[in-house]
Amino acid sequence: MSEERFGEFVLVRRHEQGHVAELVLDRPKAMNAVSTEMARSVAGACAALGADRSVRVVVLTSSHERAFCVGADLKERNSFSDADLVRQRPVARAAYTGVLELPVPTVAAVHGFALGGGFELALSCDVIVADRTAVVGLPEVSVGVIPGGGGTQLLPRRVGAARAAELIFTARRVEAAEARELGLVDQLVEEGRDREEALALAARMAANSPVGLRAAKRALRLGHGLDLSAGLEVEDAAWRSVAFSGDRAEGVAAFNEKRKPQWPGE
Repeated sequence: MSEERFGEFVLVRRHEQGHVAELVLDRPKAMNAVSTEMARSVAGACAALGADRSVRVVVLTSSHERAFCVGADLKERNSFSDADLVRQRPVARAAYTGVLELPVPTVAAVHGFALGGGFELALSCDVIVADRTAVVGLPEVSVGVIPGGGGTQLLPRRVGAARAAELIFTARRVEAAEARELGLVDQLVEEGRDREEALALAARMAANSPVGLRAAKRALRLGHGLDLSAGLEVEDAAWRSVAFSGDRAEGVAAFNEKRKPQWPGE
């Protein structure tokens, strides 16, 4: 396993055997509150991971024992002028879109508080694994703003418009069992096992064709929200991008020869 730091508050671990990379939120003194510097580092880490063809799956984790991420750094925001806030906005957005636009499958490992921008980072992932200590929510209207890291768009895509409206308008926090029931998280695991289970899930994903994984994610993301006919065209384009690949040839050969595929990744 290799490690690389992006600024002071973000660590990337590459689990080389399984082609899984772990993006670790590592600002424990502030419960991973997203400052300008931390946002810039998340975006930088995502850019590097997206360009690394050896990475097949990314897992988003936290180094803090009691929190995944508590959202925007409101202490920093309290010192901002209006001009400061305007300047910070594209930096903050780049962190959330960096996670959202990763071209490989992404899994969030959530424990403790995942609030505001912290929950939006998790929502930007394809799958959310949470342990029984998890508390999630989008409380932005309680401090005079709205979810600005994708929450108003990602949450209704998960749970429907009415449920998302109720959660955003009340700003309420949702504990793990209800979060699983409502579909705010996808898997609920025993306390302290979120990272382990998320990495295990990522390893199962990463055993598959890297070309296939990227194309499947592209089809899922681009096709979402389109009518069926348009969505099937998106799927067909993604299929064509892999149908004549080395991975497809290797996958078919390995199946027929009853052996584990050795993916060329192209």
